[in-house]
Amino acid sequence: MDQIKIGKFIAECRKKNNLTQMQLAEKLNITDRAISKWENGKAMPDSSIMLDLCNELKISVSELLSGEVIEMDVYNEKLEQNLVDMVKQKEESDKRLLTMEIVIGVLISIVFFVLIFIASFVEMEDWLRITLIITGFIPFIIMIPFAIRIEQIAGYYECQKCHHKYIPTYSSVLWAMHINRTRYMKCPKCNQRSWQKKVISK
Repeated sequence: MDQIKIGKFIAECRKKNNLTQMQLAEKLNITDRAISKWENGKAMPDSSIMLDLCNELKISVSELLSGEVIEMDVYNEKLEQNLVDMVKQKEESDKRLLTMEIVIGVLISIVFFVLIFIASFVEMEDWLRITLIITGFIPFIIMIPFAIRIEQIAGYYECQKCHHKYIPTYSSVLWAMHINRTRYMKCPKCNQRSWQKKVISK
């Protein structure tokens, strides 16, 4: 999807409906800054607000995602292409998130082991040694829940029994036994437990 093209189309439709950015923002219960970001191609409308935006601009979701008015004879073709583009965009976003999770894990591990190494082998007062050890644990306490959240929402887990792909709850990911990104969880479809692998595509 071309964000610049979509942004220009949003601006064009807004003006056609005699709405200022502020007026459109008020109707959608968001800030005019968000509208400005859309129209400049710096961001896309969130899926939760897309239908309301389309209603206000008097266009279809498919037209919004295409960045143009669609003629009826090519409507289904454009709709299908937009769905394919959205799936690709989600997959790319999920890959970036999972890469970020690895980076977070590596960084907090480096910080932890460096501080523990210093506290163990360098001569210092006891209070400073304890401070270093506590400081080493702080990144884990702060960043591990964030990393688990990324693993929960990015991509899908695939049940090895029925091959159903789904996004589990945060608590099931948090408490599941795991080896890297393979977790022992209960499938919501077949209710069987298995070692479920993380996959990007559904």
